[in-house]
Amino acid sequence: MRIGIVSPYSFDVPGGVQNHIVDLAEALIGLGHEVSVLAPADEDADLPPYVVPAGRAVRFPYNGSVARISFGPVSSARVRRWLSRGEFDVLHVHEPFVLSLSILAVLSSRGPVVATFHTAMTRSRALAAAQGMLQVVMEKITARIAVSEPARKVQVEHLGGGAVEIPNGVAVAKFAHAEPLPGWPGKGGTLGFLGRFTESRKGFPILRTAFVTLARQRPELRLLVAGPGDRDDLYELFPADVRDRVEFLGLVSETDKARMLRSVDIYVAPNTGGESFGMILTEAMSAGTTVAASDLDAFRRVLDGGRAGAIFPNGDAPALTALLAELLDDPARRRELAAAASVAVKAFDWPSVASRVLEVYAAAIEATDGRVMDEEWSEPRPGT
Repeated sequence: MRIGIVSPYSFDVPGGVQNHIVDLAEALIGLGHEVSVLAPADEDADLPPYVVPAGRAVRFPYNGSVARISFGPVSSARVRRWLSRGEFDVLHVHEPFVLSLSILAVLSSRGPVVATFHTAMTRSRALAAAQGMLQVVMEKITARIAVSEPARKVQVEHLGGGAVEIPNGVAVAKFAHAEPLPGWPGKGGTLGFLGRFTESRKGFPILRTAFVTLARQRPELRLLVAGPGDRDDLYELFPADVRDRVEFLGLVSETDKARMLRSVDIYVAPNTGGESFGMILTEAMSAGTTVAASDLDAFRRVLDGGRAGAIFPNGDAPALTALLAELLDDPARRRELAAAASVAVKAFDWPSVASRVLEVYAAAIEATDGRVMDEEWSEPRPGT
């Protein structure tokens, strides 16, 4: 099968949707399919061989964060050229309602279109206001996938219709077999965080408060942080007496992310909202790391209601502090949670997830072929 996949977000900066697309593409290639990915990126960017750069991206505020997208006449021309050359059996776009390559690809496509929705915005004035315009896009989408129940809910509440729920995938073996970073996690215990520590919905101040309290009680406790941001800005968040026990890795490659997750005793996800799935949770679970996460609905689903990871009340720093202290003092409990996580995460392994996506592709192609046949039979015949 010839498959075209469109990323709305730039490959110049890592992100959950981009990682999802890369892993899906590689899983599909591994299953014997031809895949081309179109994404915003500079022409000279270091990209996988199956990714086609669509030009430099611009910054765009979206869902409490800042996305890097491409849009406009030049981008539209590149999309049409890519579609023409690709002759794809199916087009798979991600986040088709973001002002990006995805919406341009949908509008230019003449074949079956599958759309994946990652965002969980259950109340969106923007979606409600733009429903008339979005309806044109919706009519060209043959089949819809949502990565979680909250993301699927957007379809029902705002867009009139449902979607097949297929979760984000994770390359379990890549994380399970990664080597920890030298000298980590250490005998005093290590907490981990990956993400934009400056972004309010990631909840880093909650973890910071918990770590400062615990670090003053536990002289060897350390915190390992990875993600975008300035090192000095991070260290300024911590009092001087514990600052030297915070290690900042900055932006990390996928390989080093796996190593980072293997280097901590507890991965902490203090996010306060805006999460439709929790990709980093499945990655930490794959790495065999105990997870402590806020009780967002998306996180509860990934963690099997708390059986595959510990959960604390959203935004409650004292509760997180108490939970982390309990886990640090109870290695047997951590092993129990990690063992349950290793079982639960198998449902998210990419070969399993990619097979379900292929079923949606097949249904979309069949539906499109059936519609074309109906249209041909409905045309007036000579002499009738």
